[in-house]
Amino acid sequence: MDQKQKPFSENDQKEILKRLKTRFRENMDRHPGVSWEVIESKIADKVAILKTLYAMEASGGEPDIIYRGDIKEQYLFMDCSAESPKGRRKVCYDREALDARKKNKPDHNALDMALSMGIVLLTEKQYRTLQQCGQYDTKTSSWIKTPERIRARGGAIFGDRRYDTVFIYHNGADSYYSSRGFRGAIKV
Repeated sequence: MDQKQKPFSENDQKEILKRLKTRFRENMDRHPGVSWEVIESKIADKVAILKTLYAMEASGGEPDIIYRGDIKEQYLFMDCSAESPKGRRKVCYDREALDARKKNKPDHNALDMALSMGIVLLTEKQYRTLQQCGQYDTKTSSWIKTPERIRARGGAIFGDRRYDTVFIYHNGADSYYSSRGFRGAIKV
């Protein structure tokens, strides 16, 4: 998803706010005790945040607030699409992994795409928190933020849900599959 192709207009800002409000109200179980008015006050006049949320939406992420009360006055928009966002699949983990591939290179890597969108990959803890709100990645998988000790050895981690259980696995960071993408988040 390249936001440089199209200017981010005032209509785009209004449209993303409308979509976020609708999704927020339809999924109150993801953010018990949080009001839309609080969230709207944190994002309505923040063009950079709205542009990021627009990019998340445009790539299939269906961003929504995930809140479990562990950090007071801080909220996270996370990708809440049922499966790994369609516009962010078939990517290896990072630039180093992409550059290391000699043939059959994917077009993108997860870390650079996330950075260009203004989001960060979910941590394992955030991924598990998301999975407490529903059943995600039952047919796909999502790269998640990999600890440096694993990445330094050429690996990266990803998660999915199978057999009603959330699994965290490892793979070579240069691997990519049509069903593996990444989920991201932005703090507001």
